[in-house]
Amino acid sequence: PGSHEALIARADLNEREGKFGKALVDLDTLVKALPGVDQLRQRRGVTRFFNGDMKGSIEDFDAYLENNPAREPHHWQRGLAYYYAGEFAKGVAQFEIHQDVNSNDVENAVWHFLCVNRIKGFEAAQKSLIDIKGDGRVPMAQVQRLFAGDLEPKDVLDAANAGDPSPDDLRNRLCYAHLYLGLYFEAKGAPKKSLEHIRKSAIDYAMPHYMGEVSRVHLRARTK
Repeated sequence: PGSHEALIARADLNEREGKFGKALVDLDTLVKALPGVDQLRQRRGVTRFFNGDMKGSIEDFDAYLENNPAREPHHWQRGLAYYYAGEFAKGVAQFEIHQDVNSNDVENAVWHFLCVNRIKGFEAAQKSLIDIKGDGRVPMAQVQRLFAGDLEPKDVLDAANAGDPSPDDLRNRLCYAHLYLGLYFEAKGAPKKSLEHIRKSAIDYAMPHYMGEVSRVHLRARTK
């Protein structure tokens, strides 16, 4: 048990430093040593995703959910992995069931949109955009209206910069704003403009949370 705790601690440290490949060495050892600990499969699935291994990430998430089926509607992380793996129909299904348990999340609506866009095109995605009310995070209301066709990209940035947020709050707002502007321009078929925003989210306004890491996953995936 002591050695297992040491491996987890080292994996944590490597992940905080963005060394996901090194973290996976220890997580692989732990999964083999403790095959009955479902949470390790979930944990490794996240780390594999951050390391760009979408197939491996989905395999781990599936293994976790096989023994924890009640968590399936909550598993938006698998939806993101489906998007980057090119499994867009599965992504649509995942984000639709997530809506049942998280009904006021603009991000879920956007990722559903992005998957539909890859299957049916931008206009069809816009028509099927899930209507979200009550997401109070700035600038999520404006992101929703951008994808609905009611606002322009500048409006999202104006909202992110509005008021008197603390430096950390402003950085977080801009991390999200540029991530979703990057995804918007990718959906519109403007990869150069998309990457301009993704770089700002991933680097200029980098944040150490899950979606901040998604920006870096996206940047690496699109600049291989």
